[in-house]
Amino acid sequence: MESDSDELDRRLVHALQIDGRAPFSTIAEVLGVSDRTIARRYARLRSTGAVRVLGGIDPTAWGGMLWFLRVRCAPTASVPVAEALARRPDTSWVSLSSGGTEITCVVRAESEADSEELLLAKLPRTPRVEGVTAHSVMHAFYGGPDNLIGKLGSLDEEAIERLRPSPMSHRPGPVRLDDGDRRLIATLATDGRTGFEQLAAVIGWSATTVRRRMTELRERGVLYLDLDVDWRMFDMGSRTLLWLSVAPAHLVEVGQALAEHPEIAFAAATTGPTNLYASVVCANQRELYRYLTTRVAALPAVAHVETAPVIRTVKQAGQYRSGALPD
Repeated sequence: MESDSDELDRRLVHALQIDGRAPFSTIAEVLGVSDRTIARRYARLRSTGAVRVLGGIDPTAWGGMLWFLRVRCAPTASVPVAEALARRPDTSWVSLSSGGTEITCVVRAESEADSEELLLAKLPRTPRVEGVTAHSVMHAFYGGPDNLIGKLGSLDEEAIERLRPSPMSHRPGPVRLDDGDRRLIATLATDGRTGFEQLAAVIGWSATTVRRRMTELRERGVLYLDLDVDWRMFDMGSRTLLWLSVAPAHLVEVGQALAEHPEIAFAAATTGPTNLYASVVCANQRELYRYLTTRVAALPAVAHVETAPVIRTVKQAGQYRSGALPD
């Protein structure tokens, strides 16, 4: 299915990638249209699931872990298991690949105990799960706040600079989350543009406290703004997962090279049977073939590449797509 979005929609999405909480008035001024037009366009795109601003979190900022799980199931069990994983609040990007017999998902674990419970107790005992391979993310080369829209967007440098928010300082050190923080993060995970007054009403803080704590969590690297996008808006519909084995001496070089590729939505060094993972978005299988035989083929010290085309996305960055059609 082709997207019915136009160039203004795509420019709006690019603006939101630069600053997901930018006022519609600011975006409208930069794009040269009215505030009402931008508000109406965003409401339509969000209601159809074409784009959504959300608050993303990095569990490693407070000592947690990020896992990629590859769950092998009997063919008749893959969909119900994938949907059960998608309903968990700690999962994202739950996908069916490998002919529908493998589920791939991202899991955030707040502690080693949480990781052990899921990997050693819950999943292995799930009926008709035949095996689980776990890859812990050691370092992300691209992803999180670095969204693929930044590579695909059409705004010029002047517009980007006008929309770019003021630089945010980075505050290293341990982070402790309380119940209010968790309510704040959970609310933003649903809608990253939720206003400070609305957030204050949900959490029970003042709007000033909400604003201050959001800034602190972003400075600490816990919270960032992300976009959930229907890639068909940008004529990109085919998502493929790559699992690469790279000589350790070249891992940084290859990871950084992948991060620069316009097709790469996410790239990270991981533990597990392979040591580099990437998510590739292409227009079609012909473009995927071109990418694999040119850009990937030119990477140094790659001993093995496994490709796993995604045939269905059950949950994207934070949205459970119940009854979703195949990609």
